[in-house]
Amino acid sequence: MKLLFVGDVMLGRLVNRELKRRPPEHPWGDTLAVFREADLRFCNLECAVSDRGQPWSMTPKTFHFRTDAKNVAVLKAAGMDAVSLANNHALDFEYEALYDTLDILDSSGIARAGAGRNIAEASRPTFLNANGVRVAFIAFTDNEPGWEAGDDRGGVYYVPINTKDTRAEGLFDRVRRARAESDIVIASAHWGPNWGYRPVTDHIPFARALVDAGASVVFGHSCHVFQGIELYKGAPIIYGAGDFIDDYAVDEIERNDESFIFTAEFEGGRFSGMTLQPTIIAGFQARLARTPRAELISAKMQTLCAGFGTITEWDEGGNRLKVLPQG
Repeated sequence: MKLLFVGDVMLGRLVNRELKRRPPEHPWGDTLAVFREADLRFCNLECAVSDRGQPWSMTPKTFHFRTDAKNVAVLKAAGMDAVSLANNHALDFEYEALYDTLDILDSSGIARAGAGRNIAEASRPTFLNANGVRVAFIAFTDNEPGWEAGDDRGGVYYVPINTKDTRAEGLFDRVRRARAESDIVIASAHWGPNWGYRPVTDHIPFARALVDAGASVVFGHSCHVFQGIELYKGAPIIYGAGDFIDDYAVDEIERNDESFIFTAEFEGGRFSGMTLQPTIIAGFQARLARTPRAELISAKMQTLCAGFGTITEWDEGGNRLKVLPQG
């Protein structure tokens, strides 16, 4: 079983403008062949999908991301199976656009988690099946607490990164229940600040607590640059997957145009390794990085992984980095 993850996919602003004259495959560049090799594909959708709504005005906000409703075809082009909506852009164009996003994804057959018309919907895992394996996907964020869904209020599944908080305890309980109903559980976390190659200190015990509760993979994102991977009790923790598609200005020191396609492999529900294929963003597209840049990107990741004691191996022939399982 191959589960593929990419970080933030932002299809608004200049990417949206480009899609008015480009086919839906365009933002994926030359990466689609890799997507087709996976059994299930996941990303964080960093924008609303709607033709309606006004920029969020209830509290100060600098950036607002929305892509045209037709651009759900972009996600379909990549075969995206499930997306996280638990992030700080889900309500950028207020409730009208959020509810459109929910409906458009549902009608397109793309599963979603992390936002909804109430807290029950926002916090509910979505379940997928592939090759006889049942996979649960649950998504939460510690961003935008003002957007927290309630019993009678739409919004995101907001959880503070504090293992003692009652909302965190509720998340761990949902992970435990999801594990009882599935073979693999993915916990998607949109968390922390925009910058920094090393995770926030509190993220480490929180991610481990998710694994202790039953998560098979912790899929972290929000930071614009990738962070290291830890193997905890045999489960991979991707602390930060970085940016995959966007129109952002590039920081020349913290290279937010560099990331990976993360493909985790499982045998009978047990993690058996991960392949990381280095990517760059150029011309509003994700592209596979070429040598020597691919090797330089991977060397940075190897250093970050080594900080967690994670063993990696550069595959020069395959132009990819391998994360080896424990033991």
